[in-house]
Amino acid sequence: MTRIVLIVAAIGLTVVTLPTLEVERLYSTGVYPAMQSAITAASNDVPFALFDALLVVAVAWLLWRLLDLREQDRWIPAIAGLVVRVAGACALLYLVFLAAWGLNYRRVPLRNKLVFSPQGASAARARDLAQTAVERLNALHEEAHREGPTGGIDAALSAAFLDAQRMLGVRRPARVARPKRSLLDPYFHAAGVGGMTDPYFLETLIASDLLPFEEPFIVAHEWSHLAGFADESEASFVGWLACVHGPPRVEYSGWLFLYGETAGGLDRDVRTEVAARLDEGPREDLQAIAERVRRQ
Repeated sequence: MTRIVLIVAAIGLTVVTLPTLEVERLYSTGVYPAMQSAITAASNDVPFALFDALLVVAVAWLLWRLLDLREQDRWIPAIAGLVVRVAGACALLYLVFLAAWGLNYRRVPLRNKLVFSPQGASAARARDLAQTAVERLNALHEEAHREGPTGGIDAALSAAFLDAQRMLGVRRPARVARPKRSLLDPYFHAAGVGGMTDPYFLETLIASDLLPFEEPFIVAHEWSHLAGFADESEASFVGWLACVHGPPRVEYSGWLFLYGETAGGLDRDVRTEVAARLDEGPREDLQAIAERVRRQ
């Protein structure tokens, strides 16, 4: 009976549209910030990814249930029972996902809280933004490469991320997470994913082959998810905003990301013209990123 209740509840929360204003008030700016701070503080004290442990337990449980089928005399009822158990477990995981982080997908969109005019977007402004990115990359490259990676939680990036949240009016800034490696690393490589946010233990997981000048933005992006910005475009915006208020190595990472985003949307001739203004250093870094992705 319990499994049926869980399945019905999971389906119900999937199809029912929750009021975004109430999700924003009660969850995203209510209980979630306090919960995130406590959970991330605890997971930061664990040297390995707790999400990996959850995956191992889930796979072991499923294998145990599959092996148990071999001892059953009546296969059809046994398989039906296994399906119900798996569905119940998935429903429970989904409900925990919503409670721990997933309801942030249903909050008020960030574009509704900022002064944002879609009508102001144009090809000319995209070109100007790409040119600004080129200018910043050229100016920052040498100093950015003089500063080495910090390891653990980057204090400068953390401070810049705090400033970005305050600029966006976040009353209870998120606690940042220590970047961790994961058993999912082969998947990250195969899918071209730089990292992910663990929605259960609120950890930051990053790919092992990120280049030093890529990592600050990837980490800031995942920290933005921890801050409750579940939408990918919102997390990228907040992560970029944090980076450009950091020291040169952090700011450089943010502009590398933005250059790739803007240049990819330009007409080919305009893109070629803008790219020609890149100095050799930023050009080599962009090529190194492309080569890293091609290797996977």
